Amino acid sequence: MKGRTELLIEIPAEHMRNIFGLYDSHIKKIEDDFHVSIADRDGGLKIIGEEDKVKKAASVTMQLVELSKRGNIIQDQNVDYAITLGMEDKEKELVEIDKDCICHTVSGKPVKPKTLGQKQYVDAIRDNMIVFGLGPAGTGKTYLAMAMAITAFKNEEVGRIILTRPAIEAGEKLGFLPGDLQSKVDPYLRPLYDALYQIMGAESFNKNMEKGLIEVAPLAYMRGRTLDNAYIILDEAQNTTPAQMKMFLTRIGFGSKVVVTGDASQKDLAPGTRSGLDVAARVLGKIDDIAFCNLTSKDVVRHPLVQKIVKAYEDYEAKEKNHKSRDTGNGRRK
Repeated sequence: MKGRTELLIEIPAEHMRNIFGLYDSHIKKIEDDFHVSIADRDGGLKIIGEEDKVKKAASVTMQLVELSKRGNIIQDQNVDYAITLGMEDKEKELVEIDKDCICHTVSGKPVKPKTLGQKQYVDAIRDNMIVFGLGPAGTGKTYLAMAMAITAFKNEEVGRIILTRPAIEAGEKLGFLPGDLQSKVDPYLRPLYDALYQIMGAESFNKNMEKGLIEVAPLAYMRGRTLDNAYIILDEAQNTTPAQMKMFLTRIGFGSKVVVTGDASQKDLAPGTRSGLDVAARVLGKIDDIAFCNLTSKDVVRHPLVQKIVKAYEDYEAKEKNHKSRDTGNGRRK
């Protein structure tokens, strides 16, 4: 058989269970993706297969061991992404990504970027005044921006946090909602509250909310204000109009930092309405201190099935776009 070889790698006994996963699921993924055979041999792993694939499988496994040594519980997402990096000979960057701890949740869990795309996004937020985080659901756009905002607030780099998003239904007409104005807009802002509670804790959040140091409000509330010394996050920006986006970006004052997040594939605007996010990407792309970070299905860190769903939609939409462009081209030639 072509280039068949065996390689034995040593793994500390205390990390074996973490590396193998439940019912050996992690090791089976590495076997299937690299077409190798892996067996437990006297406290080590024996990898059998074609030489180049054995080396890649061993390198990916050792990076997972390093993650385990750093106190991480190895999950499916870690294994899937390590394999993806391994296919591109970039698996050693996995541990470098893990070294970047933004903060800890109220339960003590570290908040870190988990992919190269997320690491670039976090670095861009550190280095620029305005950052646009663009990408599909599950890529951590809002959550990482929230973690960066809370960290800056705790370090007294900014005096307050302002979180906003357009109050627009996700493809549904909800009709009349009872209650006062706050209770009407709260459902739209719930994802922002959820992230704040998890990272900051309910008690700290409520205390700072009462003092006016944390503000969660619909985008319309931003009109006519100048936002100095603040960390401002605009979420679901694909649902802004060009006029709303311009209004928001011109509110920014001295000492402020802005993160705009959105997914261009999930617009809930009326048919024919241009998205302020799309216009901003074309208008602002070459201005210094404004960065655009494009996250993809590779950066999805939710359940592995979410990554497959996002990738399937990306492929479908790309085919549809190509089909329409061919039809348009054929129409012009007639």
